Amino acid sequence: MEDVTSPESQLRSYDEVVLGRRSIRGFSDRPVPRALIEEVIALATRAPSSYNNQCWNFTVVAGDALAAIRKGNTEGILAGKPDSREFRRHDTQPPSHRERQIAVAKQLFGAMGIAREDKDGRQDWVLRGFRQFDAPVSIVVTYDRELLGSDIAPFDCGAVTNALVNAAWSRGLGCVINSQGIMQSPVVREHAQIPDDQVIMICVAMGWPDEDFPANAVVSDRRKIDDVARFVGFAD
Repeated sequence: MEDVTSPESQLRSYDEVVLGRRSIRGFSDRPVPRALIEEVIALATRAPSSYNNQCWNFTVVAGDALAAIRKGNTEGILAGKPDSREFRRHDTQPPSHRERQIAVAKQLFGAMGIAREDKDGRQDWVLRGFRQFDAPVSIVVTYDRELLGSDIAPFDCGAVTNALVNAAWSRGLGCVINSQGIMQSPVVREHAQIPDDQVIMICVAMGWPDEDFPANAVVSDRRKIDDVARFVGFAD
């Protein structure tokens, strides 16, 4: 396979990838080679899966098909069409989770210079999400419909999606995991030609980061070890 990685990406250790990766919401116009995407997906599919199910599938969308998805998704939202995402989710966020969501939103709006009273600026930011942040590539992650209703498939898709964004970062590519981009699932299914035997789980916007885009510098806070981990049976 042709070596399409950037020289600096070859120097990134696992720690550098995990600690350095951040969500990218602004992308350059530089094309992403198909060979590089294939390389990233090959790395991602080394993710663990329950019973070695490997139930995930990827539809990589670009060009006119992605433009049509952006258009249909945005127009549907603006027209008031209901959310038709196919994966299960909570209708409301518990307070502690909502606080973290608000905190990163404040970071992003601050970086972009969008004031609280700037309704147009906030609306434009929201619409960027429905357009998958105008990334040149969208990877739609799906799983086999015969597993619909199982907890296994979403677990496995979460694992492979995490591996996907880290693999992309290791090669110099940026990503943002984006559920807004599949808000109108029938639009995504039509233009991405996703067969009916697949459930649309999530999408990942991907491309070369725009280094001048302010929001790309935002790094969200992480909970401290004492808040997320309990140790049982240790002497110390």
